[in-house]
Amino acid sequence: MLQTFIKCWKVPEIRRRILFTLLVLALCRLAANIPCPGIQTDQLDRLFDMLKSRSGSNEVGIMLDLFTGGALQKFAIAGLGIMPYITASIVISLLTPLVPQLEKWRREGETGYQKITQLTRYLTVFICIFQGTMFATAMANPGRLFSGVGANLNIVSPAIPSQSWFIVQSVIVLLCGTMLLMWFGELITEKGIGQGASLIITIGIVARIPTAIGMVVQQLQQAGEGSSQEMGIVHVIILLAFFVLVTAAVVAITVAERRIPIQYARSRAGRGGMQLGQQGSFLPLRLNYANVMPIIFASTLLMIPGLILPRLSVWANQHQWTGVSTVVNYLAGLLSRGTISYMVIYAVLIIFFCFFWVSTQFNPVKIADELKRAGAYVPGYQPGQETADLLFTTMNRITWAGSVALTVIALLPMIIMNALRIPYLIAGFFGGTSLLIMVGVLLDT
Repeated sequence: MLQTFIKCWKVPEIRRRILFTLLVLALCRLAANIPCPGIQTDQLDRLFDMLKSRSGSNEVGIMLDLFTGGALQKFAIAGLGIMPYITASIVISLLTPLVPQLEKWRREGETGYQKITQLTRYLTVFICIFQGTMFATAMANPGRLFSGVGANLNIVSPAIPSQSWFIVQSVIVLLCGTMLLMWFGELITEKGIGQGASLIITIGIVARIPTAIGMVVQQLQQAGEGSSQEMGIVHVIILLAFFVLVTAAVVAITVAERRIPIQYARSRAGRGGMQLGQQGSFLPLRLNYANVMPIIFASTLLMIPGLILPRLSVWANQHQWTGVSTVVNYLAGLLSRGTISYMVIYAVLIIFFCFFWVSTQFNPVKIADELKRAGAYVPGYQPGQETADLLFTTMNRITWAGSVALTVIALLPMIIMNALRIPYLIAGFFGGTSLLIMVGVLLDT
């Protein structure tokens, strides 16, 4: 691998692309460390320390902060990261097979692609305004969004004229920050190496590794001082070995595919004129066809109760509705991250979204028709509907295996967190979204 990198470095064009990519990624990290105007960083740090003791709020904060590489915790100008653009792209991808106009644009080639890209950018702006308003409101009134957590903190600087001014100002800054990252991603894709948006997300996740290592060292020091509930050196050795095994498993799941053999009829010149021959090939069907999308969908869906239920509980207590408060608290405990009930619901949602993604993105009838028009066929099966049925059945079986494997990978961080009683920031690198994204991007790059 090192020799391959050295050979690539000797090629001027590749070396220039690598340096350009590194420079742009450095600018992305710079934007993730510059706070928005009007923020008192010491008060903001206290807020996130308080959130660490609250499971529902902590879940939302950790997931979003992880994808932004710590930018959200600093309320930086790139605090939203590039996730609004990724979210908009996912929404457009899901709508394309369902909306005839989007499907028409997709078939128009480069012209249609530009229209879809422009629509994705408009949707990104809308998502940025919505998310930016929510986070700016959380900074101005943390107690309202996080159910009393940080109600006595003054995160907004006294120099700001009013909270409304702060919210509008922050939304504009966060919107510009995301647009800047989106532009950086397009520059990397065009003039650098790899897919720009994916690399920006990956570098944000990788940027959290030093923090996780620092937490491990801190817990080791506490264990050396005689604490019986902290991580020991044996746990670290086990985690390192387990990390290697899990990474190897994620790589295998990412690259695994079922190859459907196909034959192409071709003409070749012979003594008696043109003769028909056959040329073998295969159609790859990926085991993890949906990649990390089911985990993102399931996590996002389960974040909503963590935000709504605590506020409903406070509201019910204020009105002295004991029965409603009891039910809400029961549901909050049922959907608390790390519990058995949460993991069961999480697993069911991941499997469901695996099949949902495949059903919207994989069209066996269309693939069978394209093979037929290309003069290709699957040996033993008639072109057309019979081939489509084969692809549908095969993909369903693969999706079952892939969804189960993806569910196990997604549940590993919570299992490790509960078993070893370590922070989720550490356990998150032993599976789940973080590891899948890092492995997938590095393999593609």
